[in-house]
Amino acid sequence: MTNEIVQQKITELSPTIAFEEGSQWLTLQVESANWHMLATQLRQQEDLCFDYLFCLTCIDWKSHLTMVYHLDSTNYRHNIVVKVKLDKTNPAIETVSDIWKTANFHEREVYEMFGVNFLHHPDLRLLILPDGWEGKKPMLKDFEDPINMIKL
Repeated sequence: MTNEIVQQKITELSPTIAFEEGSQWLTLQVESANWHMLATQLRQQEDLCFDYLFCLTCIDWKSHLTMVYHLDSTNYRHNIVVKVKLDKTNPAIETVSDIWKTANFHEREVYEMFGVNFLHHPDLRLLILPDGWEGKKPMLKDFEDPINMIKL
């Protein structure tokens, strides 16, 4: 299925979605409040069937955070990138670990590294960092490391 057809089918699901131009993959911008419902539709819609979340990460733009989800359909071999802008002072978004099980550990990593709160996540706790690092968010650009004195 071509990107144009996938875009048309996604637009039918949610007409207000914005698509980015000039990217290799079909990239869409979604409001945080609409993300979980759209994610469910992307997974369950038979002709889209985005059944594989293969990457989930976060980007710190200093003024805001952006969640980035890479989805693939193993049946139809098409993929998309979904971006969701979050407020940096209180970053929160609904978990998609109930839709794609691979999100569980990805969301835990983003939680500890960027401080994004994944609402209704079944086990939101540190994954990589040792005890004592709760709430430090070392991947944020304004993180100050007094030992290594890294400044961005």
